[in-house]
Amino acid sequence: MDEQYRPEAVERKAQAYWESNDSFAVTEDPNKPKYYCLSMFPYPSGKLHMGHVRNYTIGDVISRYQRMQGKNVLQPMGWDAFGLPAENAAISNKTAPAKWTRENIEHMKAQLRRLGFAYDWNREFATCDPDYYRWEQWFFTRLHEKGLVYKKNATVNWDPVDQTVLANEQVVEGRGWRSGAVVEQKDIPQWFIRITDYADELLDDLDKLDGWPEQVKAMQRNWIGRSEGVELEFQVEDGSEPLSVYTTRPDTLMGVTYMALSARHPLADKAAERHREVADFVEECRNTVASTADMETMEKKGVETGLYALHPLTGDRIPIWIANFVLHEYGTGALMAVPAHDERDHEFARKYRIQIRQVISPNDGRDIDCHEAAFTEKGLVSNSGPYTGMGSDEAFEAIAKDLEQKGLGRRTTNYRLRDWGVSRQRYWGAPIPMLSLENGESVPVPEDDLPVRLPEDVTMDGVQSPIKADPEWARTTYNGQPAFRETDTFDTFMESSWYYARYCSPHNDQGMLDPEAANYWLPVDQYIGGIEHAILHLLYARFFHKLLRDTGLVQSDEPFNRLLCQGMVLAETWYRETDNGGKEWFSPQDVDAEYDGKGQVVRATLKADGKPVHPGGVTKMSKSKNNGIDPQSIIDEYGADTVRLFMMFAAPPEQSLEWSDSGVEGAHRFLRRLWRMVHQHLESGGSGAAIPGEPDERQQQLRRKTHQTIAKVSDDFSRRMTFNTAIAAVMELLNDAGKFEVTSEGDRAVMQEVLETAVLVLAPITPHIGHELWEALGHQEPVVNAQWPVADEAAMKEDRIELVVQVNGKLRSRLSVDANADKESLEAMALADENVQRFTEGTTIHKVIVVPGKLVNVVAK
Repeated sequence: MDEQYRPEAVERKAQAYWESNDSFAVTEDPNKPKYYCLSMFPYPSGKLHMGHVRNYTIGDVISRYQRMQGKNVLQPMGWDAFGLPAENAAISNKTAPAKWTRENIEHMKAQLRRLGFAYDWNREFATCDPDYYRWEQWFFTRLHEKGLVYKKNATVNWDPVDQTVLANEQVVEGRGWRSGAVVEQKDIPQWFIRITDYADELLDDLDKLDGWPEQVKAMQRNWIGRSEGVELEFQVEDGSEPLSVYTTRPDTLMGVTYMALSARHPLADKAAERHREVADFVEECRNTVASTADMETMEKKGVETGLYALHPLTGDRIPIWIANFVLHEYGTGALMAVPAHDERDHEFARKYRIQIRQVISPNDGRDIDCHEAAFTEKGLVSNSGPYTGMGSDEAFEAIAKDLEQKGLGRRTTNYRLRDWGVSRQRYWGAPIPMLSLENGESVPVPEDDLPVRLPEDVTMDGVQSPIKADPEWARTTYNGQPAFRETDTFDTFMESSWYYARYCSPHNDQGMLDPEAANYWLPVDQYIGGIEHAILHLLYARFFHKLLRDTGLVQSDEPFNRLLCQGMVLAETWYRETDNGGKEWFSPQDVDAEYDGKGQVVRATLKADGKPVHPGGVTKMSKSKNNGIDPQSIIDEYGADTVRLFMMFAAPPEQSLEWSDSGVEGAHRFLRRLWRMVHQHLESGGSGAAIPGEPDERQQQLRRKTHQTIAKVSDDFSRRMTFNTAIAAVMELLNDAGKFEVTSEGDRAVMQEVLETAVLVLAPITPHIGHELWEALGHQEPVVNAQWPVADEAAMKEDRIELVVQVNGKLRSRLSVDANADKESLEAMALADENVQRFTEGTTIHKVIVVPGKLVNVVAK
């Protein structure tokens, strides 16, 4: 064994062994318990960042630990390869997205291999492979047959200069990112999947997901947004179609003082024909790109239409406004505004001096002024005719009943969730497998013609999708008649919604899934990824899984049993102010910084010129702040195991991790120390001897620490998933072992057990050094195939323990006592203690509380 720890050589040797032996390849084995561990696959952007490294290290540690438990562990890896960034990069680099993507995949794959992740690379695929998206297209045509797919007009961002649809992220301050033209809102045909048909199941099944963070489940519940309310109609005074609205607060119906419409509502068009001011406002709203989140913060603006609605219960005339905060895509595009009891309605009413009528009062009788602020809670109904004096819930029932009897409304369940629009007007995505016939009918591409291949040898001009620009690509036939292929491509959420299932049989060319393999591996036992995917990706994957189930391809209801959302990786930021008042950011790797004892910056200079830079705080690693740390540079300097150890030690998986150069150096020192201890042990003769049958007190004490460590680390790995505390426990064990003087064969046997334990329990975290040291300690079978150690209860048993002694609840002494001492003996020893007697002198002892193995509390007055 080399005296020096040389990470590069050690890691190269271990990885060569794993690769030559295909160590992580697995097949279905009904005789072994399975464990499917999956980390969210990456977008091949070009190189790994520290967020990737943390995510995949967590998954790898869990996978290797479960393998040591004797389970059949599947841990695959692939590539989420479609998407807009590839188009932008292709334009910038004057290449094709396919070429750019596949080059990036090769580079990132090499980085993943360098980190030693235990992936079954036999199952690798990229979502841009026709063999993958072929089955996605096939499944879409099946959903169409089932009536779960439909086409309708939807609003998109349209660049009138480039004559193309833009994604929201391509709209900058209302203008196209390339042309600079003012972006318009345009209605074009789009394909949708009926996720709303599964809204109740998606919501109710969240209760089955005991292994998911409550925060994520709450986010999904809010996104689905099931609510009980009343759908009612307001007649329009001029005889136009009634305004249909939905409200969860019919108890506030008597407080309606205006109606608010979307600029895309049919009645808005009617009003625009009559009034120039209305027409101008409608045009402004239609060309404003705003998301639901934007609506919450943007300035509320509106225009009065001159039209009036009639209150369904009182007949009162209610002015109709067009407002920029009403989205046509949600609900009916119209709402009843109750400014006294809704903050958004209140802000609008205050701005345009619309009446504010209070109809709900606090249950506790306190006075409120709804002209100053909206009162949004439930309470006692007031100023509401026959409903006055009722509670909100009672009024809900009474008003709903009256509306139903008059034929003006009905109770209904509504959802915030809307059907999934899967059409994208971009090139780099899977073509949607639909055809348009000359008679206007849309039909699925026949199965024999799948996949509809995306041409990859294209030139990106940054204006129009190559398949939209090439009319010949779209021309085809259907039953001998002319037809045109759909030139929209799938939303990339489609590919990431079922990839986990394809890993079960990735090379099956006879079907989307092999049901036998899928039902063996699924559901995924542990899924790992960032909280930013908590809503859409996870919701669509859950929906897709239920579609797979209802098509007979899988048997389970949910795709992921347990979910771990890892925290962000943070780093310090450094900057200098520029002449124009901006900031120039510098990489932490380019800065020399000195700190005081409290961790405050004393002095910081740029390495390149020695001049001062300013601390900008600790934030998430990002390109904008230039505070990302290149994983490859750290691996090259310290080795993959050091990076993995630091990632697991610096913070629990769910918490944010702050990057620290000193922390990385500390992790490396620890591995060097472990290496040195094994080397010294072997130089002194090692040990093939058995543990002494009757170990002496020193040996027994170290063995106790060893097996207590096994017990703690086992709990940290399995139940708690706190790998940082597991590592700390191993560090404590090696500290104790470092003080243990080896003078006999029995001592060497005890030390051998310590080192074997440390290597075994660290093997999931630092597998390369584990591979080398396990072999050096005399084992023929590699550590990758070793079993997890089991704590010996007898070895952990304490002969003597430390007993805390309190007087009136305050610590007054600590006693070393026999672990088997009875209550009477413990009481007597406590009362005889000199310090206890000092604090009880002159008092009367009322009682003595004894908790065996823990404490004695003397109650004296």
